[in-house]
Amino acid sequence: MASEAFEEIAETFEFLEDWEERYRYVIELGKKMEPLEPELQVPATKVEGCASQVWLVPEIEGEGAQAVVRFRGDSDAMIVKGLIAVLRALYSGRTAGEVLKIDAPGELERLGLNDHLSSQRSNGLRAMVQRIREIASRAAGQGVAAG
Repeated sequence: MASEAFEEIAETFEFLEDWEERYRYVIELGKKMEPLEPELQVPATKVEGCASQVWLVPEIEGEGAQAVVRFRGDSDAMIVKGLIAVLRALYSGRTAGEVLKIDAPGELERLGLNDHLSSQRSNGLRAMVQRIREIASRAAGQGVAAG
């Protein structure tokens, strides 16, 4: 169920031989993202539960489960900005219904991130996934999604 963009990331992870190279790749993904305008870096877009400063700004087109979910994001930590880029590859451009069906822990496990991120970074990644699911759930008109 992963997007083509996420599959490219997974294939690149398989190709890279060690975690230092993989970290550099994730950081490069983050550097390629457009920075978030300072006026969008506000408490309403801030993701709580992250050790770093993280902002996610949803862009929803349409309504209900068929609403297309996209988001922009930024962080003050380069590795976290890269993790936002990974999540964008996983989720952006999907319908709200599809977002809610994605097994993010399973997809991210394919990259081996759980074993190579600090507990704080792992908690922050889970908080970002939860925020994206909440955005999709609201767009789909389902209230707040659990898990």
